[in-house]
Amino acid sequence: MLEPLHDKKLKLLEEKANEIRQSIIEMLVEAGSGHSAGPLGMADIFTAFYFHILNHDPKNPEWPDRDRLVLSNGHICPVLYVTMAYAGYFPKAELKTLRKINSRLQGHPHRTALLGLETTSGPLGSGLSQAVGMALAAGLDKKKCRIYCLMSDGEHDAGNVWEAAMFAGKNRLSNIIAVIDRNNIQIDGHTENIMPLEPLKDKYRAFNWHVLEVDGHNIEAFVDAVNEARAVYEKPTVIIAHTVPGKGVSFMENDYLWHGKPPTKEEGKKALAELRTLQGKIISEHE
Repeated sequence: MLEPLHDKKLKLLEEKANEIRQSIIEMLVEAGSGHSAGPLGMADIFTAFYFHILNHDPKNPEWPDRDRLVLSNGHICPVLYVTMAYAGYFPKAELKTLRKINSRLQGHPHRTALLGLETTSGPLGSGLSQAVGMALAAGLDKKKCRIYCLMSDGEHDAGNVWEAAMFAGKNRLSNIIAVIDRNNIQIDGHTENIMPLEPLKDKYRAFNWHVLEVDGHNIEAFVDAVNEARAVYEKPTVIIAHTVPGKGVSFMENDYLWHGKPPTKEEGKKALAELRTLQGKIISEHE
């Protein structure tokens, strides 16, 4: 079981998630390219992972017994990079190099470029297969580490996802926990218009997965879901996390057009103003 999430720790996590959103906006404005909606929507979940859930060591990123976090939808890597920097994997100042020539922080993660990255990702649909391979190997080696795979809902259009899901269910890989960012958008529109995914829960259950649903912006509820998943020993678990794309920035929220573009300098200023106001509300709510 994970250590209890006390009120003081929850407050710190909520504040940090909002700070991470601000850094995402700043790095996207600096880069002039990149994805906005997904990274902002997943900030709470990444904060929960790197500051409460994962068994990891930023000072020893290749520690053999570490938990693995596999990012399948590599285009949301701004939130991964920012969270890793806040956790101490590399200096925060390096965030300004996103998508620049010779930067370690490319537009999609390049595993050998930066210690702490578990996979190279970009082509959608392949992350779960990679994570399943890691989970199978960990089981054969009798390691107690856990494999977490973060996926988008839109990438479930790819058949490779379902091949991996069948394999994990058949082999009862209980050491893998998948998290689906169910924000209902993809680059061309809403998922249920492009390629309907529902009934998503039933599909995973049919492949012998334990299925949980949670509000992806409720850190406490997400941690509880991970705790439940860790207590399941006879099958893999998938957590369907309902999130708001562009969370925290009113003119980005739920607008699929922000899936794959960054804010301009002026839009960045407006976004940061909203997030800083939200930061004050978060602090006051816990006082």
